[in-house]
Amino acid sequence: MRTHTPLPSRTLSLALAALMATASAGVTQAATPLPVAAPAQAGFSADRLQRLDAFFAREIAAKRVPGAVVAIARDGKLVHYKAYGQRDPVSGSPMTVDSVFALASMTKIFTSVAALQLTEDGRLPLRSPLAEYYPGFAAMKVGVAQPDGSVQLVDQKRPIYIHDLFRHTSGLTYGGRGDHPIAKLYPNGTQPPYDGDTQAFIGNLTKLPLVHQPGSVFEYSFSTDVLGAVVEKISGQRLGEYLQQHVWQPLNMKSTSFELSEQFKPRVARAFANNPLDGKPQSIPVIDKQTQFDCGGACAMGTVGDYLRFGQMLVNGGTLDGKRILSAQWVQHMTANHLGQDIHNRVAYVEGHREGFGFGLGVAVRTTAGLSAVPGNAGEYSWNGAYGTQFFADPKEKLVVVVGTAAPGDLRKYYREQVQNLVYGAMTR
Repeated sequence: MRTHTPLPSRTLSLALAALMATASAGVTQAATPLPVAAPAQAGFSADRLQRLDAFFAREIAAKRVPGAVVAIARDGKLVHYKAYGQRDPVSGSPMTVDSVFALASMTKIFTSVAALQLTEDGRLPLRSPLAEYYPGFAAMKVGVAQPDGSVQLVDQKRPIYIHDLFRHTSGLTYGGRGDHPIAKLYPNGTQPPYDGDTQAFIGNLTKLPLVHQPGSVFEYSFSTDVLGAVVEKISGQRLGEYLQQHVWQPLNMKSTSFELSEQFKPRVARAFANNPLDGKPQSIPVIDKQTQFDCGGACAMGTVGDYLRFGQMLVNGGTLDGKRILSAQWVQHMTANHLGQDIHNRVAYVEGHREGFGFGLGVAVRTTAGLSAVPGNAGEYSWNGAYGTQFFADPKEKLVVVVGTAAPGDLRKYYREQVQNLVYGAMTR
């Protein structure tokens, strides 16, 4: 995956020229999400930022990804905002900066912020038992794999707390993750449940065993979907309605939603029908069929520009353009590591370049310099989406980066590493 045959220079030059024409057109078609600054003013080399253009020119010319949108902000100013390649490889429509992407697990950060607003409001203590909101979770057993391949079901040693949902220590999992026999019983996390409402989702989930004792292991899971259901129970609103009222509308995020609306459909970014790495069919289900409930772990759609505003709000300490979404203290608590020494940290199991990361309240958190395969500073926080989207923020550098691609295969992990390498490689201070 990391070795590529170089393209002939003429082919690369033509591809880059075509990409830059597309990028320039894309920037003029929509208002910028943040005030604009010249790269040099924000501590970037304009020449080195062009490495991003060359990188996506190579990838698109090699037909490894249809297109991309990349946004970089520093000190609250937009320094790079470009669209590359095609939004739809079948129709050939060009990518534009207002293209809509299936955000997948980047939805989780929205849901976490919504839940923290309720915590700020005194309605959702982190150490409250989940069963206070959905009693079925109290009766879930823990599946313990035995040497002979069987599974022994045992009682929970302590309740699942709301805190566990934020940091994925609930004992829940995603289907197909790891070799635990219980994981095979769970739905696949990249295939959201389409049939039934929130209550049906909770009912089906609580019929399954947990894969770990609550509070013992970071295991990437349906925890945030359950957290979204808790937000609905407390607020009396669908999750999307709550987020629209309390997060998206105040931040002027006009193209973010759980609804696959007629407005969105022409702008949705689509993947190649087959994975470029192995030729197998691939898909992004949420852009073709409307989910029946607002799954807080994976189902939102939105633009790169909208998400940049959301990320800038967090870096600003919970506020943007005079609208406060969270207190600065709660943003600081959210983006601190919440995996203590008694919790087995499997964050790098989700994405291999995350050595040296812990997990906070909905985001991965870099805890130390070094170790990771990508540059950054302690305190950086981030999370990405299974369909090819990327978000990271580095408070020390006052940096926010959002990337959209329609790349649901393993190539998405390669792009995440490469973009972070290129962004830090373009910085001059």
